[in-house]
Amino acid sequence: MKRRKILNTGEDHDPVALLSNLFDVAMVFAVALMVALVTRFNMTELFSQEDYTMVKNPGTPEMEIIAKEGQTITRYKPSESQTSSGPKGRKVGVAYELESGEIIYVPE
Repeated sequence: MKRRKILNTGEDHDPVALLSNLFDVAMVFAVALMVALVTRFNMTELFSQEDYTMVKNPGTPEMEIIAKEGQTITRYKPSESQTSSGPKGRKVGVAYELESGEIIYVPE
């Protein structure tokens, strides 16, 4: 009968350890994806301490105004009808930004 020599390296192979390594890789990938999306869509203002106002889809019926004051973020949707609930608004004028950075407001 032949005897096989079994080499024992002293390490136990745990199949569950591979799963924990995959979980770590998935978490790193998820965080990297979130950072990439935030920088791609220029949403870094959401994480700053400064107050700001942003207009989403300007000049369209789906226009939305997002304002951050301190820790509160408020969303405004202008609408012509008064049947929907929530904040209401109407168009009161037009603002133009010149090449010099100056903003001119023209009331209607």
